[in-house]
Amino acid sequence: MSETGKDEKKTKKKGKGLLVKAIVGLGLVGSGGGAAFGMMQAGIIGGEHEKEDNEPKLVRKGEEDPYAPASKDKETEGLGEVHGEGGSEYRTSYYSFTEDFTSNLAHSDALIQVSLAASTRRDGRVLLWTKKHELAIRSAILGVLADTPEEDVYALAGKERLQKRLTVAINKVLTEREGFGGIDNVYFKSFIIQ
Repeated sequence: MSETGKDEKKTKKKGKGLLVKAIVGLGLVGSGGGAAFGMMQAGIIGGEHEKEDNEPKLVRKGEEDPYAPASKDKETEGLGEVHGEGGSEYRTSYYSFTEDFTSNLAHSDALIQVSLAASTRRDGRVLLWTKKHELAIRSAILGVLADTPEEDVYALAGKERLQKRLTVAINKVLTEREGFGGIDNVYFKSFIIQ
């Protein structure tokens, strides 16, 4: 056989060997790649870890709240907690706004002045966020009060609608800034119309 024939056989043999090695290699990489992909999905290796669930949780009565304020000082002013018997299985915590709210009523010369508290059954993060964003929340509350018709503040049904609108306004601010609302209700501590 000539030198060229030997070279052709070697090249064909070498080509088949490389092809087999490539297929086997791809098979290993493929199965390893599948395993690696699965591990990446599970957050074990590489890539971005699964997003942490940062949503405040409901706190049952008697359970410890890991986010509850540790002490009563200027930093936690307004944050309060009530553990009552009966009712809901979840604990209710309250946030008292430190200052009253005063606003004109819609299309009226009348003024409204209210003192407010908000409640949540979720962990202490909601109260801490409420304290942290109180300025933005105050602005939203004043907007709701200014948009309230005078006839609404004299009837019980109107006051209940106002409570719901205030709750929505607070949750909107918290959702925009923290990604979650969590306020269940707003309560009037005082309610004066002039």
